[in-house]
Formats: sequence, C-alpha cells, structure tokens
Amino acid sequence: MTHTPIPLAVVILAAGKGTRMKSDLHKVLHPIAGKAMLLHLMDAVGELGPQRQVLVAGHGREQLEAAVGDRAAIAVQEQQLGTGHAVQQAESALAGFEGDLLVLYGDVPFVSADTMRAMIERLHGADEPAVVVLGFEPADTLQYGRVIADGDRIVKMVEHKDATGQERACRLCNSGLMAARAADMFALLSRVGNDNAAGEYYLVDVVNVANADGRTCAVVTTGNPGEVAGINSRAELAAAERQWQDFRREEAMADGASLRAPETVFFSYDTRLGRDVTIEPNVVFGPGVTVADGVTIRAFSHIEGASIASGCEVGPYARLRPGAVLEEKVKVGNFVEVKKAVLRTGAKANHLTYLGDADVGAGANIGAGTITCNYDGYFKHRTVIGDRAFIGSNSSLIAPVRIGADAIVAAGSAVSRDVADGELRLVRAEQLTKPGWADRFHDAMKKKKAEAKK
Repeated sequence: MTHTPIPLAVVILAAGKGTRMKSDLHKVLHPIAGKAMLLHLMDAVGELGPQRQVLVAGHGREQLEAAVGDRAAIAVQEQQLGTGHAVQQAESALAGFEGDLLVLYGDVPFVSADTMRAMIERLHGADEPAVVVLGFEPADTLQYGRVIADGDRIVKMVEHKDATGQERACRLCNSGLMAARAADMFALLSRVGNDNAAGEYYLVDVVNVANADGRTCAVVTTGNPGEVAGINSRAELAAAERQWQDFRREEAMADGASLRAPETVFFSYDTRLGRDVTIEPNVVFGPGVTVADGVTIRAFSHIEGASIASGCEVGPYARLRPGAVLEEKVKVGNFVEVKKAVLRTGAKANHLTYLGDADVGAGANIGAGTITCNYDGYFKHRTVIGDRAFIGSNSSLIAPVRIGADAIVAAGSAVSRDVADGELRLVRAEQLTKPGWADRFHDAMKKKKAEAKK
C-alpha cells in the first residue's frame, strides 16, 4: 500500500532590516559565490518539492519580490514584533493548507535538504511531537538561545537573555529552524505572549506552550554547525563565502580536479568541472562556466559565462567573458580576452589579443596584439576567421569582416574588407626614409632647450 505524501509548506523569514550590513541591498540578497544567499536556501528547499512557499518581508519588500518572482508568496510584517509574530504573518497566505510546515531564515542559507528531511521525518515519529527544533552545538555558544532537552525530548526553550546561569551552561543551542504541522504551529502561536526581556513574541515559545499542554516536542541536532550559521554583517558574509568556497574546493578535488593552491581558487555557485582538470593559483570563476575533461587553466585567469571543451589550455592572465566558447584543444594564452566568440578546434591565440564577437576557424593562428574591432560606437559587428587562417601580429580586423580559410593577414595590417580563401592581405602605409632628418631634429631641439635655460 502506498502512502500519499504529506504536503509541505515553507515559511522563510526575511523581514529584518539588516542594519549591520550597511547596505541598500536587502541583507538576504547579498551574494555568496555569485548567488543571493536567499536563493541558495530556496534551491535547497526546492529539493523537498514544497507545495507552497511564503517569504515574510518587511524592509526592502520590492527587492525580494523581484528576486523570487513567482517562487514564493510575499507576506508583510509591518512591525518588527519578534520571530513568532513574523511567522503569524504567513497564516493568511497559507489559509486552507493542511500539511507540514517548515520555518526557515533567509539569512541562514546553508541548511541542507537532508537536514530539512530529518526534521520532517522526526515530526512524524511514533511520539508525534507537536514541534521539532533544529539544534546545534557551536564551539562558542555566544548569545544563542538554549534547548534544554532530555535525550531528544525538549524540556524547555529559553533565549540567552532570559536564561539562568545553569541554562547558559547548556551547549545545545537553538538554530531557530522549526518543523510542525501547519495547524499546530498557528494554534500555538496564537497563545504566545511577549512577557520577556525584549517584549517580543518569540517563535521558540511555541515549544513551551506545547510542553505546558503535555505534548512532546523534539530536537534534531545537526552535526555541522556551519549549516545553521546566520549572516548579519559583511564580516559574516565573508565568512560564509569562505565556508562555501572551502567546501566547493574539496568537492572539486574529490571529483578529480587538481587545484595547485586551493585557497586561491574561487568558484561560482554553478561552476562545472570535468575530470583531470588542472587549475593553477589565483583563478576566479564567475557564473555560467563549464569546463570539460583534461583542461588546464593557468594562473591569474578570470572566466565567466564560458564553455571550455576537452584538452584546452587557458592563461595565464587570460579573461574569458560571457559567450566565449572554446572547442577541443584550443589555446588561449597570456593577456588574451575573449568575449562572445567561438574558437574552433585547435585554434590558437597565444598573446595580447582581444577577440570579441568573432568566429575563429579550426586550426587558425591569431598573432600577438591582434584585435577584432567589433564596436563602431553604436553597434557591435562580427568577425569571421576561416579554418587555418594566419593573422599576423599587431593586426586590426575591422568588423564586419571575413577572413577566408588558409588566408594570411600580414603583421601590422588594418583589415576592413573581406579576405578571400588563400589570399595574402597586407595593409600598411608606405615606408618613407628621410636621411639625416632625425639628426637635424635632435640638434634643433637641443639648441631650443639650451636657449630656454638662459
């Protein structure tokens, strides 16, 4: 007999002003690895297939609406009266919902889907707890609220500011994350008061109300305190970035990539690496990068929005911008920038080159100092370079222009007309020689300078 899955709703609290960030950008929209911390959390939530999601907003509501689109309904907490009051603002958005409810925080982005599942599973344990709390044991308990428990049964929840010395000695802390049946959660919240040091309606008090009713409440403890770390300041944001990057570096190496100096390599949230990829020091990946097997990325390269096929070599000091596509065994060398351009199999651009809005044929060789002049001040134009073409050093290809297969562009040329297959194009001014001109010039200038000093 199959069981119908119990519907899940998720409430994400994001109504705080985030004043410690000192930013016009909403706190939960600050990026980690190129993606807003809120969206990291929502992606993890998505693995559970929630039926409904509600984002509780206050300050910066418009920014949140633009960021989440139709992924979540927005409930507004006009007055900041505590976390319990914040969750209550989602009640009308969940009218008619019958199922489980997870309460999460937009500034706690690293909670894993597995941890969320563990909370839901515990909610449906044999003792049917009214509330499940996610606890953790940090190295420093700081100002965290405490979970006083007997085994995994919660005896009492208490905020740090309201805790006794004995209660503060407890190392099991409250992450703030909770699971409950939606009906239970809102019924319990309706009975929570604000008789405490802050005069706020604490979400944690739903546990104490349930306990007073003789119901069971349980704690699930995560073994990774880092997944419940909150982000309230720029320093904590930097720490979260470091945490995420450290995890991703370890993952990349475990999957078969070699990082010469892991601590200097920075990934984006969506960077995809193949096997036997070698990454030298000080490489930065922006969003949208895919790297195939056997690629070498040399030091001090910056790569964003690019696709790199197997056997390629990039850098050092290369920049691949969005729309860069390197096919198999392409070489892009030092101080080369590629933007919205395709380099076909075996093409080479080894030095000091800009290739923008271009299609470079297989086996073509782009000499040092070559640029595609793709912008006329109003519009971008495309350059097409044929297979096996040879572009001499210090050439300017003035788009729109087509260089044929096996053609040669002589060094120093400024090419503004198409070059046919197999043709040599040489575009240089006539070289003039004026014997003695330089000597006369130097003599005149030295005399002028001497007279100026009198």
